[in-house]
Amino acid sequence: MRLRTCILIGVAVLAAGCATGIIEPVNPTERSASSTRSSSLVTSSLVPSEVRGTNGNIDLPRRTRLDVPFSSQAPDADWTDPRKQEGCEEMSVIMVHHFLKGTGLPDPLGDLIDLSTWESENGYSLDVNVEELAAIVEDYYGHKTAVSDEVTFENIAAQIAAGNPVIVPAAGRKLGNPYFSGEGPWYHMLVITGYDNRYFYTNDPGTRRGDDYKYEHDVVLNAVHDWTGVKEEIETGRKVMLTILP
Repeated sequence: MRLRTCILIGVAVLAAGCATGIIEPVNPTERSASSTRSSSLVTSSLVPSEVRGTNGNIDLPRRTRLDVPFSSQAPDADWTDPRKQEGCEEMSVIMVHHFLKGTGLPDPLGDLIDLSTWESENGYSLDVNVEELAAIVEDYYGHKTAVSDEVTFENIAAQIAAGNPVIVPAAGRKLGNPYFSGEGPWYHMLVITGYDNRYFYTNDPGTRRGDDYKYEHDVVLNAVHDWTGVKEEIETGRKVMLTILP
């Protein structure tokens, strides 16, 4: 049954992928000196039990990185196929699926084509929003999903600290990635795999150099916008994030 909730349910990831590089806990509102975003407390209902202390306090590590396997959305470097040009949603899901299964990426191109074909056969467009992507994940892979519109550094960090990669949609041109072609995609999707006190670490399928690519916190948070159906209106899309559960 589909899980349609705006509360992220924390569960430990039991697959081979696990958090690495955890250092001492940090106050969840700590920011880098370059950040001007006002601090916000972790929304308590979104904090997985794995990052709560015995007294109920939130205990986020200073750094956490998840070993999520990476592929660009054009594994064969052929960007002429529309399924690859618009394949950031699919490849983001594929990376997280294989992380949860602990199986690496044995055939990323085949996975992408198979998933894209299934979507087409089931009435999905090349671009999908997060709610549609959650439905695809549940129907195709059988995972449960959780969608939340409380997109903050703290809530993303809490999920990652619990072992859950976070998928976010974005107005791609606001990311400012120099490895994107031209100005970059209007609409994009990527996987947040880690964080420290300045950067989010991501698997960004929009470039072959997207493995463990770093974006500053505010760059990601300002760029997060869901698909609206009109590419030029992407910056009006809602702030939302997706977690895939085993």
